[in-house]
Amino acid sequence: MTSEELKQLQIMACKVRMGVIEGTHAAKCGHPGGSLSAADIFTYLYFKELTVDPLNPTWEERDRFVLSKGHTAPGLYAALAHRGFFPPEDLQKLRKIGSYLQGHPCMTETPGVDMSTGSLGQGVSTAVGMALALKYQKKQQRVYTLLGDGEIQEGQVWEAMMFASHYHLDNLCVIIDNNNLQIDGWVNEVMSPYPIDKKLEAFGFGVQTIDGHDFNQIEQALDQARQTKGKPYGIILKTIKGKGVSYMENVGSWHGKAPDDAQYEIAMNELRAQLAQLEVE
Repeated sequence: MTSEELKQLQIMACKVRMGVIEGTHAAKCGHPGGSLSAADIFTYLYFKELTVDPLNPTWEERDRFVLSKGHTAPGLYAALAHRGFFPPEDLQKLRKIGSYLQGHPCMTETPGVDMSTGSLGQGVSTAVGMALALKYQKKQQRVYTLLGDGEIQEGQVWEAMMFASHYHLDNLCVIIDNNNLQIDGWVNEVMSPYPIDKKLEAFGFGVQTIDGHDFNQIEQALDQARQTKGKPYGIILKTIKGKGVSYMENVGSWHGKAPDDAQYEIAMNELRAQLAQLEVE
């Protein structure tokens, strides 16, 4: 990509992170840590990779995205808002009674959400079903799904992987946000999924591991996924939980709590400074 394209993606990722902080602070609850670690992949998908139409969210010819780790909805909502599916100011309605931005994605309420998720391990199965259906219909659209590394401790995930490989679903891209922290602590201490790449390979996937905060690496991996034929593709993102907010980075307690007023100001000031730096470079 060009240096200008890279800069615009970095700017948008910063705005997505600001949206995560805005939403969780307003809600006084939510999951900022994993939303921040996934902000870069959300940004790349919605601003570069996915074929979607914000003015027609249910367009039949769109690519599909399933947020299997549904608790990181604040990050998805921020990306959808800045992509034009709904106004960014509505991010402050997160988890409010009657709001269309609930704590987990709801396909019947939120424009741009292709599947209701939240029960970990189930979203990827839905994505596999979508990919198979598109194959049967001889359509060219692709399906992407994002999982957490703690989520892949669920057995249903690996049933889905086996299914995807058996049916040669090369229109499916499984992305794993490997920030190594889950609600109960370090992933490798709770129930180690490592080596993730070898497991995916054993289940018949093409696979690569990349820096999940490097847009050039994200682009290369997604290009490779598109070019791989006859089997599904897996991308493991090495990320930092809470990325972009200094006091949240690699701190497990920020998996599922919101910043208070003082913490909100610190986070937003840091992100505003990052944004200002990017805009003048």
